[in-house]
Amino acid sequence: MKLTRKEFLKLSVNAGAALAMGSTGPMRLATAAQPQPQPMARRAIAKSGEMLPVIGLGTSRVFDVAGDAEQMAQRREVLETLFNGGGSVIDSAPSYGNSETIAGRLLDQMGARDKAFIATKISTYGGKDDGLGQMKGSMGRWHTGKIDLMQVHNLKGTDIHLESIRDWRDAGRIRYVGITHYRDDAHEDLEMVMQSEILDFVQLNYSVLNRNAENILLPLAAEKGVAVLVNVPFGRGGLFRLVRGRKIPDWAAEFGASSWGQVFLKYILGNPAVTCIIPGTSKAKHMTDNIGAGLGPVPDARQRRKIVELMESL
Repeated sequence: MKLTRKEFLKLSVNAGAALAMGSTGPMRLATAAQPQPQPMARRAIAKSGEMLPVIGLGTSRVFDVAGDAEQMAQRREVLETLFNGGGSVIDSAPSYGNSETIAGRLLDQMGARDKAFIATKISTYGGKDDGLGQMKGSMGRWHTGKIDLMQVHNLKGTDIHLESIRDWRDAGRIRYVGITHYRDDAHEDLEMVMQSEILDFVQLNYSVLNRNAENILLPLAAEKGVAVLVNVPFGRGGLFRLVRGRKIPDWAAEFGASSWGQVFLKYILGNPAVTCIIPGTSKAKHMTDNIGAGLGPVPDARQRRKIVELMESL
């Protein structure tokens, strides 16, 4: 089922509104003494209507470890926190060192494959055989016969690899097709591919102080019915350095933010074209904080302007 832009935006807005008001279904009527946890917001993958949790997990660098007992325990706690908080998206790539291996091994040990929406990539300038080899390798590292989302990483060999991904999708080995980049200077190239190819997902960089995606890519994604994964939401830590030692503004409580991280993530979620944000972390407490951004309301246009004005004043 392909949703129109109007239907897609309506689904996203309605999901946020429903979350802000609270569910009136059975899960919210347990007891006053033991209220049920607030559910994470979900947004529609426009091409299918499948609802995806708005906060996920990136594994670049943070899951690239040798895999000793302590490292595995820490990252298992991150995954457990993600799933317990209602999240599912885990993004990785063969070029992320040991990240796929660690994440796949943990999912296998936890028996949690059905809880995960696995997004990975072809990351090679090589030809078709190199791309196919990477996809086969990813299947093995993730211990699965089906990948939820396969992306062409940083537009490397886009034409060749999109064809291979679609072949695997048609064979039932991949569910969704996408492309990625993490830099502003690639936005024009992302736009060209989005205009010329039929895609399910685009992954791009976006943050409160790097809003270039708002100009063309996010409106285009909504128009084309392309789901959006957001990377680098904290500007590689730059946003936190700007607010170090500063108290979160009182007005952040208006949209349910209780930390700077939640302010930054909720700003992004205030754009209905965004489907899911994938901040990376190896610490469960940070995963918990990130999940908090997916709960409750998101800032409206006025509140988003206040966030921008505050951050630009620092």
